[in-house]
Amino acid sequence: MTPEQYVQQKAAASGSSFYYAFLFLPKPRRAAITAFYAFCREVDDVVDEVSDAGVAQTKLAWWQAEVARAYAGESTHPVTQALMPLAADYGIEARHLLAVIEGCQMDLQQTRYLDYPALQRYCHLVAGVVGEVAARIFGQTQAQTTEYAHTLGQAFQLTNIIRDVGEDALRGRIYLPMSELQQFDVKAHELLKRQYSERFTALMKFQAERAHRLYDQALALLPEGDRRAQKPGLMMASIYRTLLREIERDNFQVLHQRISLTPLRKLWLAWRVQALGRL
Repeated sequence: MTPEQYVQQKAAASGSSFYYAFLFLPKPRRAAITAFYAFCREVDDVVDEVSDAGVAQTKLAWWQAEVARAYAGESTHPVTQALMPLAADYGIEARHLLAVIEGCQMDLQQTRYLDYPALQRYCHLVAGVVGEVAARIFGQTQAQTTEYAHTLGQAFQLTNIIRDVGEDALRGRIYLPMSELQQFDVKAHELLKRQYSERFTALMKFQAERAHRLYDQALALLPEGDRRAQKPGLMMASIYRTLLREIERDNFQVLHQRISLTPLRKLWLAWRVQALGRL
């Protein structure tokens, strides 16, 4: 299997909404975003699939060393072998890859966040930076597009957090800020025991409203001159925001299940943005 086949398989197997946006890109850009996304999946899987925290730390340290090797022209992993020939063309720097790894390290060191500013730091590393790199690959030409992409990435991450409250609790992780749990009088053990309440629903509505504000802020920040190039990001925005609205319609029944969109619906939402320019 070639490095290019490896990253394609990694991206497709994830079933992520991102994959559907990649389908409409020209081949060189599609190759770059697929390789970058496969890198993100590799390091994220370390946290999700390795039960021993010590082993996971060792694996992430290996990835940090692999990034250094890759930028020295000595890649050993198929993901970095696929990514490095394209990195310079799209401004993908070592600091971007190391930020994603740092965000995954936070998952091993921290299972609670005191307040929203603390959570924002995590979202910056695992989503904001990813958005910035994606915008470069898609064809960013204006500086303001970076802020748009970073804000949109954070909106995606908050949507993921809302969707995954139940799954994350089973892993012992709560990303909802502790100060906001206290504000709505929701106890951590209620999440762990999958106990719904009006208080929980109110807390989740608060989280969803914040995510919607970030979507609105991001879309307002996108310069008109970059709108066409950034269509893949707008496709993802359509898919993720539709998912958020589905969760709202289901009254935030996220403790016992993972609410998702069908592949066909994701493809339709992506095509609609591509063909009609509508979110």
